[in-house]
Order: sequence, then structure tokens, then C-alpha cells
Amino acid sequence: MTVNDDSFTNWKNREEIAESMIPIIGKLHRERDVTVLLHSRSLVNKSVVSILKTHRFARQIAGEELSVTETLPFLQALASLDLGPSQIDIGMLAATYKTDDRGLSVAAFTAEAVAGATGANKIERGEGRDAVLYGFGRIGRLVARLLIEKSGSGNGLRLRAIVVRGGGDQDIVKRASLLRRDSIHGQFQGTITVDEANSTIIANGNEIKVIYANDPSEVDYTAYGIKNAILIDNTGKWRDREGLSKHLRPGIDKVVLTAPGKGDVPNIVHGVNHDTIKPDEQILSCASCTTNAIVPPLKAMDDEFGVLRGHVETVHSFTNDQNLLDNYHKSERRGRSAPLNMVITETGAASAVAKALPDLKAKITGSSIRVPVPDVSIAILNLQLARETDRQEVLDYLRDVSLTSPLRRQIDFITAPDAVSSDFIGSRHASIVDAGALKVEGDNAILYLWYDNEFGYSCQVIRVVQHVSGVEYPTYPAPAV
Repeated sequence: MTVNDDSFTNWKNREEIAESMIPIIGKLHRERDVTVLLHSRSLVNKSVVSILKTHRFARQIAGEELSVTETLPFLQALASLDLGPSQIDIGMLAATYKTDDRGLSVAAFTAEAVAGATGANKIERGEGRDAVLYGFGRIGRLVARLLIEKSGSGNGLRLRAIVVRGGGDQDIVKRASLLRRDSIHGQFQGTITVDEANSTIIANGNEIKVIYANDPSEVDYTAYGIKNAILIDNTGKWRDREGLSKHLRPGIDKVVLTAPGKGDVPNIVHGVNHDTIKPDEQILSCASCTTNAIVPPLKAMDDEFGVLRGHVETVHSFTNDQNLLDNYHKSERRGRSAPLNMVITETGAASAVAKALPDLKAKITGSSIRVPVPDVSIAILNLQLARETDRQEVLDYLRDVSLTSPLRRQIDFITAPDAVSSDFIGSRHASIVDAGALKVEGDNAILYLWYDNEFGYSCQVIRVVQHVSGVEYPTYPAPAV
């Protein structure tokens, strides 16, 4: 047998193992509200090849590839436990098991590591929480995809309605088509049908009412059986407490804005300050995509090295706010053709840092350049640190943060030397540290942070919504603090 034959046989064996994992992962998700992760990446509804690629990706972070032969025993051990709603990272289970010297079996080690999600300790499954989307643009449709994806067990968030302004003939058919196909993010994973007579989109069995209204005051949510719902405003039309309060009508309990909030509206970056949300707070903001990209690594760097001052330059993909061709725009430069120009513009991300990190004493400045790509941006974070360090120390620290810290869902880490922006389309992290581009000299560090300003941000929005709705489940093994 040749070496090539050996490699092919090994691949086929791993395919078979990955195939055997799919029904276990699916059953845990549907029946117990358990999301199986691998180094913070969900394995729910993933194909055989996707599961194998996710295992291989661990090599970029941990230095060596993780095999399905290593993780399958942990998955089998989970299936035998009386688990409650939770997120369980089998990559972390396998990694921590390797360093454990007590001689425990995989089953015993797993039971101990996830004890908080079993027996008397487990969270009881609830009835789920209604969600409503106000607006159905770029972020609205991606948030809709995520809500539908996460409704597998029926006990989490349930997208009940979308509120839009009427758009003429076949409006609902056209909106369903935009949900079904996306030029950047690809096909919707599942099936979508339209019931025009009842103004309903059915996506993977989820019945979503399309409500037409020009103003929040026109909608009676209780007429559609919606109660105690989280409303996600994707329009950006109202950004202060007074404006957003218009949404607080019968059936709506809380309002989450997918843009920076003004005045006293809390700006929340999940992973950094979501635990400061008061239980009775009804209105909050998820800040901007760039704020979500820079605040987690900024916090991580301040925690370890101290940050005295900094500047962020964002090289940002163009957005619908800009013109396709030169035309009038209320901003000076955004009227110039977005696909043909680099456009200097402002960013509020630097000033928003103070809201998310009130204890950070450093002054952070910022500016932005819009460039002719439709998605994925990069933030260049130039920091003066409180102590001197070197490139390797910063790399090792950020790699560890992406693997084991409470910020591991926000910060990713990549070592690929040929990575470019399109490689990060669909990333679920708030930002991705580009290891090859990192520069450190004495007390100065320059971080290059990729981020999918559409999908990665939408994932952060969903995490905030899960938190305030009470369906954000604990992760095991618990991240290092």
C-alpha cells in the first residue's frame, strides 16, 4: 500500500467517525438544548467535511490538529449524561483531559467537568422567548438566519414576526427571496416557503408573521399572540431612549438596538460588559460592529499589559449608507461612488469604548476608511502599553485568550500567512487577531483585527439577546478567568 493509499484510508476512517457524531450532536441539541462546540465553534447542523475542517483548524490555534478519534469518546460520554441546557466544548474537554494526571476515565472526567449542567444542578428548559425584528435589511436578515438556526429545540428564542414598511406587489415574496439567497453569505441553510394570504414566511418550520407598519404605534403585537418579546430594531431610525421607547407596546418587553445608542442608552459588547445589564433595563444597544471588534482585544491587552493610549484605524467595507455612483449625500465624502473609491469617513467606535470599558483610563482616538469590498473589515489598533514586552509574549497571550478565556467567543486567532479579507466572511467572532501582521516594539503594540462587520456583529447581537432573554446557557468546561 502506498503512502497516498494510507492517507486516503485515514481520511475515510475519519469521515466515518465524523458521520457517527452528527446524530449525537443533533439529538443533544433538539432534546436537551445542548450545543456542542469545538474550540468555541458550534458543530450543530454541520456536515461531515465541516466537522473535520473544524477539527483541523485547531492546529492553527493549539499547534496541532485535533482528531475526531480524540473527541468522539467525550461526545459519547455526554450522550450518556442527564444534561440540561448548556454549551459544551469537546475541544476543551479533550485538551484539559490531556493535562489531567489523575488517571480518570473519559466518562468520569467528562461527568466531573460538566457537573454544573447535570442532575440537580442543571437549568430547567423553559418555554422559549418570542423575538421580533423591526426592519429587515442586511443585519436584520442575518439576525433572522441566526434566530432560525438557534430555534432547533423550540425552547430558546423564537422569531415570531418581522415589521417592515410595505413595498408594493409581491413584497413578502421578494423579502423571502432576500432571506433565501445572499450574494455575500450564500444560501439559507434550510427551506423557506411563503404564505401570501396570511402574510407569513415559514423558514425551517418557523412561522414568521410579516407585519406592515410605518411607525411602532401602528402595531398591536398581542393580536398575533406575541408576548413578553425581545424586539430587535435594525433600522437605526431611533437611537435614544425616547425614540426606542416607542417600541415598548403590549407584547414587547425589551428593545435591543443594532447600532450605537445615544444618551443614557447602555452600549453593550457581549463578553465585556453584558453582565452589567440591569434586570429591569428595557432598552439597550449592541454598539457598532467596529466597537465590538476592538473592545474585546483592547480589554484583553489592558488586563495583561496595561494600555496608556491608543488609536484605531478601521479599513471598512462599504455599506448601504453610501452611494453606488456619485450622488448627493448629507455627508461630504459618502456621496462618492462606494465601489470605485476609498472614502475617508468618521467612526464613533473610539468614543464608544468609554461606555463599554468605563474603567479604561487610556485615551482612544479613531478614524475610518471605507474601501471597495462588500463585507469584512480590519481594525488596526495601535497601543502604547504600560510595560515593555515582545512579539512572542503578546502572540502567546492572545492565542491563549482565544482558546481558554471568557473572551474566547469574541476573539479568534489565525496564523495563516496568506489570509485575506474574504477568508473571514461568516466568522462568528467579534474580531480575529492576525498573528502574522502583529507588530511589537518595547511598549508599542500594533494589532491587526479582522472582523465580518455583518455576520460577526450579528452573532454578537444574538448573544446579547440571549443574555437578556434568559436563554444564554453556561459553557463547559468553564473558561479560565
